[in-house]
Amino acid sequence: MKRPYALLACLLSTSAVLVALVSPAGAAGTASSSRVVKIQLRHTSLGKILVDSSGFTLYRFTKDSGRTNSCVKTSQCPGTWPAFAPSGTPTAGPGVKASLISSIKLPNGSRQITYAGHPLYHYFSASEQGETAYVGAMEFGGTWLAVNAAGGL
Repeated sequence: MKRPYALLACLLSTSAVLVALVSPAGAAGTASSSRVVKIQLRHTSLGKILVDSSGFTLYRFTKDSGRTNSCVKTSQCPGTWPAFAPSGTPTAGPGVKASLISSIKLPNGSRQITYAGHPLYHYFSASEQGETAYVGAMEFGGTWLAVNAAGGL
């Protein structure tokens, strides 16, 4: 009696794999799907600041003027402070104003997310979610600041 059930289970699992491989969703897989990136607020010792979907602090650079990334023009800056340029579409988490989220085009063609007109960045060696130890760092001709829901801090 156990053998027919084992055969049936094998046939069902094989069928599921084949359907996934030949269906439009299975064929396209993750290649065509856009990853949703959420900009969120996180409570820290500085108050509530913007973080990415993974909880890492997002920074703005005081050397930037308007909607221009000044870091890409400075040697070694992009390696230390990479632009927040996810491949997915940014959305606003609770308390974050969707109307303040936009993007700018970088020289390499990617899109850097901006908030309240400020290009957003990560700190390359951040190892903890919501860490604020690098807020106020003065490097590459400007100061790196955290961003609150209003766009300042």
